[in-house]
Amino acid sequence: MTERRAFDEIMGQGDEADGRPEFAALARWIRETPLGELQRRQAAAEAAFRTLGITFAVYGEEEASERIIPFDIVPRVFTAGEWDGLQAGLEQRVLAINAFLDDVYGERRILSEGVVPAELILANPQFRTQVAGARPPHGIYAHICGIDLVRTGPQDFFVLEDNARTPSGVSYMLENREAMIRLCPELFEMFAVRPVDTYPDTLLETLRSVAPGHGGNEPVCVLLTPGHFNSAFYEHSFLADNLGIELVEAADLEVDDDFVWMRTIEGRVKVDVIYRRIDDDYIDPLWFRPDSMLGIPGLISAYLAGNVALANAPGTGIADDKAIYSYMPEIVKFYSGGEARLPNVETWRCREPEALRYTLDNLDKLVVKLVDGSGGYGMLVGPTATAAQIEDFRAALIAEPHRYIAQPTLALSTVPTLVEQGVAPRHVDFRPFCLTGTGGVKIVPGGLTRVALREGSLVVNSSQGGGTKDSLVLAPPRERQAQSQFQFQGRG
Repeated sequence: MTERRAFDEIMGQGDEADGRPEFAALARWIRETPLGELQRRQAAAEAAFRTLGITFAVYGEEEASERIIPFDIVPRVFTAGEWDGLQAGLEQRVLAINAFLDDVYGERRILSEGVVPAELILANPQFRTQVAGARPPHGIYAHICGIDLVRTGPQDFFVLEDNARTPSGVSYMLENREAMIRLCPELFEMFAVRPVDTYPDTLLETLRSVAPGHGGNEPVCVLLTPGHFNSAFYEHSFLADNLGIELVEAADLEVDDDFVWMRTIEGRVKVDVIYRRIDDDYIDPLWFRPDSMLGIPGLISAYLAGNVALANAPGTGIADDKAIYSYMPEIVKFYSGGEARLPNVETWRCREPEALRYTLDNLDKLVVKLVDGSGGYGMLVGPTATAAQIEDFRAALIAEPHRYIAQPTLALSTVPTLVEQGVAPRHVDFRPFCLTGTGGVKIVPGGLTRVALREGSLVVNSSQGGGTKDSLVLAPPRERQAQSQFQFQGRG
């Protein structure tokens, strides 16, 4: 297999000479801004993040367990046309995910028609029999989805995985934009950039829209966190503050007569919607893990009675499973009636003998993943793995093939990135956040770009040494003209 140079989203397929004309101004900014000035601005951003407490925890490490995610000052940019195509594909996929969840916990048409093997659903640890046959309020399961995308060329976007349980990272999207506006204001004069700061309002509107239909009062929404020891606690507190809702732990809530109540100094308040950042296993010790100290006893009973909405609904993890992901093109077609606008990365299901043989024969060329893995753990990147790592994975695959999928090693796109030696290309992925309520699917024009800071690395996860960038979506021509007129009038 001939290795080809990765497509750079600013510079194009090769060197600067055949770069992308629409980003010539950005390429010039990168070239003409002194390296020391870029480093100063980046250091200022990271110092602000540290002061704000924007950290994540690295489990299993005793030293430096609280870290900031490295921030890169060079932004990623999407044209208006690129975004329109992505948005259409994301809406189609998220609607299909919700239809799929509604079906597998209800009629199971997709199983009876043989589109997805029944045992892949019904024997899956993420399939929650406790909620089978029950529909959440308004029939919406995955209210907040993070769809991970990768790019290999100007028009070539692929879905890498779906995150339908408790997708994280939106606080970095918002904080990165805040930092860029403050530290690089000239970029926002150079480009008409669509805002992302509407996300909290859109999320709150989404949560309120799915409240059970009891009474005419404004629904009470809360954000349920496992507590400050959780790796994403900063995001939990950030979102609760920006949404203007209470951040609660299990001790703050109780269930009485199948209703959820929040304890306050002024008495009990009935809760209508819980944005939960706790996995299914821990949300209710009476229904899931009995040793959980993080959940609320009786919460699932209140949910099954239709008295509280949980975002996301219990059982959405079945849509996260990477073996299910491999069937997403068929799932999208089954529920939408059309081909998937955003294709999957080619995937071999190691549970199938022929796919297993191919994977074992090509371990040095493939990426192999646990079907229930996340965070970059439980993964083999064949081209960069040692012989010992490959042999360890070979043994694991032979012992439990059903637990793995394999994919080709893609030439992921790169974006110029500030590293120790200067500005150099680094591989990126992208996680836009899709909100689904009774008003349909809404996506703010932006998302979380993760960047692999190590040269040649394809692993972008923060726990594996990755960082983040701001993701600028350019306004379409009409919107751009309106912004220009507004700016001109404002200076007059």
